[in-house]
Amino acid sequence: MATIQDVINNAKKYNKKSNSKKIMKAYEYANNAHKGQLRMSGEPYIIHPLEVAYIITTLELDDDSICAALLHDVFEDTDLKREEVVEEFGEEVAEIVDGVTKLGSLAAQTFIDKREEQVENYRKFFMAMAKDIRVLMIKLADRLHNMRTLKHLTDERKVSNAKETRMLYAPLANRLGIYSIKWELEDLCFMYLEPDAYFELAKGVKSKREEREKFINEILDELRAKMKEAGIQAEIYGRPKHLWSIYRKMKKDNKTLDQIYDLFALRIIVNSVKDCYAALGFVHEMYKPMPGRFKDYIAVPKPNMYQSLHTTLIGKNGVPFEVQIRTWDMHRVAEYGIAAHWAYKEKGASVSVSDDKLSWLRESLEWQNETNDDREFMNQLKFDLFDEDVYVFTPVGDIKQLPAGATPIDFAYSIHEQVGHKMVGAKVNSRIVPITTELQNGDIVEIVTSDNSNGPSRDWLKVVKTNSARSKIQNYFKKALREENTAKGKEMIDRELKRIGMNFADLFRPEWLPDVLEKYKYNTLDDAYAAIGFGAISPLKIITRLLEEYKKENKDLELEKTIEELKQVKLDNRPRSSKNGIIVKGIDNCLVKLARCCNPLPGDDIIGYITRGRGVSVHRADCVNCKDLINNEQRLIDVSWEKEIKAAYIADITLYANDRNGLLADITVAMNEVKGNMVSINAKTTPNRVAIITIGVEVDSIDKLNKILKALRKVDSVYEVKRNK
Repeated sequence: MATIQDVINNAKKYNKKSNSKKIMKAYEYANNAHKGQLRMSGEPYIIHPLEVAYIITTLELDDDSICAALLHDVFEDTDLKREEVVEEFGEEVAEIVDGVTKLGSLAAQTFIDKREEQVENYRKFFMAMAKDIRVLMIKLADRLHNMRTLKHLTDERKVSNAKETRMLYAPLANRLGIYSIKWELEDLCFMYLEPDAYFELAKGVKSKREEREKFINEILDELRAKMKEAGIQAEIYGRPKHLWSIYRKMKKDNKTLDQIYDLFALRIIVNSVKDCYAALGFVHEMYKPMPGRFKDYIAVPKPNMYQSLHTTLIGKNGVPFEVQIRTWDMHRVAEYGIAAHWAYKEKGASVSVSDDKLSWLRESLEWQNETNDDREFMNQLKFDLFDEDVYVFTPVGDIKQLPAGATPIDFAYSIHEQVGHKMVGAKVNSRIVPITTELQNGDIVEIVTSDNSNGPSRDWLKVVKTNSARSKIQNYFKKALREENTAKGKEMIDRELKRIGMNFADLFRPEWLPDVLEKYKYNTLDDAYAAIGFGAISPLKIITRLLEEYKKENKDLELEKTIEELKQVKLDNRPRSSKNGIIVKGIDNCLVKLARCCNPLPGDDIIGYITRGRGVSVHRADCVNCKDLINNEQRLIDVSWEKEIKAAYIADITLYANDRNGLLADITVAMNEVKGNMVSINAKTTPNRVAIITIGVEVDSIDKLNKILKALRKVDSVYEVKRNK
């Protein structure tokens, strides 16, 4: 259990100018404020902020951070006022405490509840991080200590807290590169969420510990002797891998613990980058490296600043083991991440999101200013937190860092906006590929452009992974179709006003509009109209906000009812779906038919058309027949796919190949490998020996269809596979 003296002593170790009196004063204020309060364990509450402050000193943060850690719960749990904290400790400490308090109240709901108010809270969560990253580091320390003492809570709260930690805090610690916190959080979550697997694995690892340590110690002795002989100053030691890391590897590779040999990682820490590569050469000279298991994170650092050389080697009796080689500076970053860059010696120094070290957070903040779509915002942030990155190269050897699953479209926009807009094709490793191809580590990507390009396609928005590419594509369409979108948005507003029986002049009053426009980040009413027409925001959001203002001056029970109905439409919006998985907005039990001309699948953009006597006909948005339907806008209706669809759909695809013996057999094998069910097949061969094969496949989503298309493209002699329009 940490004491205030432990906190002060730790701070003095890395900062000789640390203000012990200020830290002691913060402790005394916190102790008095929390006097009489107990934790669930029955211990005095002050133990918790002391432990949080101690964790902060292990990250080597500044005095203001330590004081804020000691005071981080006073605004929420005590009578201590912000003004008093400002007076005694300064505005900076008060700002950090305020930020931590807000994160505490917001985090629990953000990943669970996607209503507009909660999404707005999530935006504030990231804005607090952007304002001062120390807020998040204190929150991570707070969560770590709470997870260490989780045993005192009810089973329900244990599981709830562990899920939230695994979902939000551990990925954030990873993104900030604070592995010392990330690993412990992940293991603690593992223990509470999967206790049987955790304790069985812990027991298994312990039983093999003596055997593994003997094996590792022999290698350590050999490595130390070799480094000494080579004149390389190095500290070499072994560390056991974390249980959650081992468990994930067992699951991923479908192996038992007996089949996982690299339960230990060996570290070689040297004084310079030159020594890193020299040490690597000697290690590869001593032991045979495993092909494909070498990673150079020094030349290409991870997004969270992590740098190291990783190699897996074959030891005696064919047993593999991992070696990590890094400098002391790299080691500090590996343990403390963004905290390792904290300049505590310089008054007011900080690491802001404009720094390249936080590029992922900077892009997330830029993206949130570009979109008002709550669902898209939430999905993208989850993607930012959980997905790893791939590293690809330009033809001249420059490295581009993109998220996993990125395509040449993302690559093009990462070079320049106009390169993306003018892209007509792509080459990967000198081969022409579809622009939707997923890029892999080490790919060399070349973008083919043309001044005669028609610009980006709306379909690109379905496949791009980067915020910047999505934003640039959307901005293109906003600008290109602004006049059309503005007129359409105005019509949509007028239609909704007529539906609820309100007049434009009653709601869109000059004194109310500025606040509403500022709320949704629009400069003018035309900007809002264009966004509505484009689909970036619902007209109901604007109208509901204005109705709230109207209500203040007009006491009307019917008006209250109207506002509540609009909120239900906006927030719940849960009509029942049809049998084929289509939800028709505002209508239940409606006859719905999927158009045979384009055979839409779950995941396709779709539009609904009210037919005469045959219900709603659903088409793909890119269906050739939609051009005529869109002209009759009054008969269009909003439709969407149900989230969980269990229905099966038939999609027709056409395959072109050079005819050869065994072609159909290979196509059948490829379909079986992806569990594709063929319901029909029609094949013919042209005089110049081109095989044209039309296949009807049964699928449940566009993702399943894409897997089938990808598998068929890999069949030998096949040069084109496409979905029939």
